[in-house]
Amino acid sequence: MINTLKKIFGIGPKVDLAQLIKEGAIIIDVRSKGEYANGHVKGSINIPLDQLGSNLAKLKKEKAIITCCASGMRSGVAKSQLKGKGYENVYNGGSWMNVNSYK
Repeated sequence: MINTLKKIFGIGPKVDLAQLIKEGAIIIDVRSKGEYANGHVKGSINIPLDQLGSNLAKLKKEKAIITCCASGMRSGVAKSQLKGKGYENVYNGGSWMNVNSYK
């Protein structure tokens, strides 16, 4: 039960986002195109959450992927969807501003 709650809320070992970015992680911003146009992480890819499933061919399973959005909610859903499709190295970076602070 505790492990399930930790998984749902993303509690657990902290991930070094700066190191993942340095190593070439793909940053996926799952906000809408309009939100993305108003500011985003340089070098990130905008794939709105509702279009993620139809854009999996753009993502390599062997690369680390960091998801981000406005608050961390949609990026958490995106992480779960990607994990369900066999992507193993997926991390919820939370808000795009949080991820941007590591660039």
